[in-house]
Amino acid sequence: MKRKVIFFLIAVSGVLLVSCNKEKSIDEESVATANNATFSETLFDDVFSTLDIATLYVEKVTATKIETDTCPQIIIDLPTEGSWPKTLTIDYGTSCLGIDNILRSGKVIITVTGPRSEQGSSRSITFLDYYFNGVKIEGTKTVENLGENNDGNIVMGVTLTGGKITLTDGSSVSCEYSREREYIAGFDTYYFWDDECLITGSGSGTGYNGNTFEYSITTPLHWKAVCRFIVSGTIEFSITGVEPFYLDYGSGECDNVATISRDGQTREIRLGLFRPGV
Repeated sequence: MKRKVIFFLIAVSGVLLVSCNKEKSIDEESVATANNATFSETLFDDVFSTLDIATLYVEKVTATKIETDTCPQIIIDLPTEGSWPKTLTIDYGTSCLGIDNILRSGKVIITVTGPRSEQGSSRSITFLDYYFNGVKIEGTKTVENLGENNDGNIVMGVTLTGGKITLTDGSSVSCEYSREREYIAGFDTYYFWDDECLITGSGSGTGYNGNTFEYSITTPLHWKAVCRFIVSGTIEFSITGVEPFYLDYGSGECDNVATISRDGQTREIRLGLFRPGV
């Protein structure tokens, strides 16, 4: 398990799917679709960590300020009246190499309407010419506090619109989704890395090969802030003209092993940290 880095240097991770054995019923198009979807959605999903830590940081700020570190520069803007909304801009300039060895450029802009714990408050993140290791990231991600569910756990509604990732060769993958995150641990602490969520929802997108896909989470995904990868849960994928298949993240271990299955046939894959093909 890799140790996490501080807030302003959080790595946005992608995924690389590499087969360990081949079954004829698990075709390459299905593997490619899982590859595309998991890469893009994991990348955007990691931004959730940035949102949460940014919210905790911004809540403590009571005056407009600029953190003058050259890489990145942090700008916090407050309203002229009242306490909210607050806007935090992380400016990586033209080239900013973090201690995580990730090269970033451009800006990440986060708008917070109220305290993270307040029902109805929302947080959104947008990108301005933002690049992660040469990969351009676009879209808007919004998180809203929906309040407590019947189990007394806080639930966050999460939407991604206009999501797009463009590689250095010009190829791209697009994705949108709507999810709910139920906090089962860590929400009431200021320390972010003890957070755990169960994720449900669905999404759609277009892969690098131009094929469109849809998916739904059939078993809640178990997300832990301390792990780069989802530790358990299942997603069902549908591609036009291809029989549906399932992506299973395992039974709870923090590792990069997952499986694709269809009609009793299973293919093991491994999740990596960068774009497909790297």
